[in-house]
Amino acid sequence: MRRALAVLAAVPLMFFAAACGSDAGTGAAPASGSGAAAFKVTGDVGAKPTVTFPAGTPATTSSYQVVQPGAGEDVKSGDRVIVNLTVWNWDGKGNAVQGSSYDTKAPETIPVDEQLPKVLQEGFTKVKHGGRLLAVLANDVEADPQAQAAAEPTKVFVFDVVGTQPPVLKVASGKETKESIKGVKVVNPGGEKAPTLTTKTDLKPSKELVVKTIIEGTGAKVKANQTLTVHYTGKIWGTDKQFDSSWERGQPAEFPLGQVIQGWQKGLVGVPVGSRVVMSIPPDLGYGAQEQQGIPANSTLVFVVDVLGAY
Repeated sequence: MRRALAVLAAVPLMFFAAACGSDAGTGAAPASGSGAAAFKVTGDVGAKPTVTFPAGTPATTSSYQVVQPGAGEDVKSGDRVIVNLTVWNWDGKGNAVQGSSYDTKAPETIPVDEQLPKVLQEGFTKVKHGGRLLAVLANDVEADPQAQAAAEPTKVFVFDVVGTQPPVLKVASGKETKESIKGVKVVNPGGEKAPTLTTKTDLKPSKELVVKTIIEGTGAKVKANQTLTVHYTGKIWGTDKQFDSSWERGQPAEFPLGQVIQGWQKGLVGVPVGSRVVMSIPPDLGYGAQEQQGIPANSTLVFVVDVLGAY
């Protein structure tokens, strides 16, 4: 459920790992073909760009070009930058576009950290909010020198910087409501400790989705098209059997809300960021008659969830 780097599905994530040693900048001279400075980008920032490719063979060295510097806030190392992006395969033939967030109408969030190729770590810090960056990502450095897999085509990205995501919360914070679901018990230990969820009960679960707010946050309300950062624990109604917990993994989960079970999609829309909720999800909004790992068929699922961020 966690994304190390949110990019279009057409672009394999392993490509980024293979490119992580590149630190060429705007003026770097590639070993083959032309670099980022040789590209022409037309169109206004905020709309899908048009790119004219240089003649010759694709570059084998990564580089970047600041197309528009922007006039907003600086992008800093450690930021989670929100971008609209468009990506092409640079093969020297068709140079086909692979996808664009302007088509999907879903900007992506990219952490500017050490997991990002160095060329992008540097390039993003050279633009401000409202700026446009072009990056050529080639197979400069292999993630595994012993790997025999075929090299990925050189990729060309145009990033329009929309802004930066506010830091996510570490724990739900706000007013405790004293709400609960009959048959389910949640104990709030305080601080950053995980709540205790108990679902051992002889009561029959509701056939409808039940959502109760335990701690009411003060952030913006979750929207259906957003990506969420959450901590959660999931158990099966009646048995107290736990099948998943991000708290136990020590790492919050991050995922597009539209890509998880219906109970989460319906239950979390409208919940303010910073809230802790408990949800009882009937089988038809969970996994139904299909058995999952650790979850019997036709199970009612119970989750306690801290909504830590939404963008």
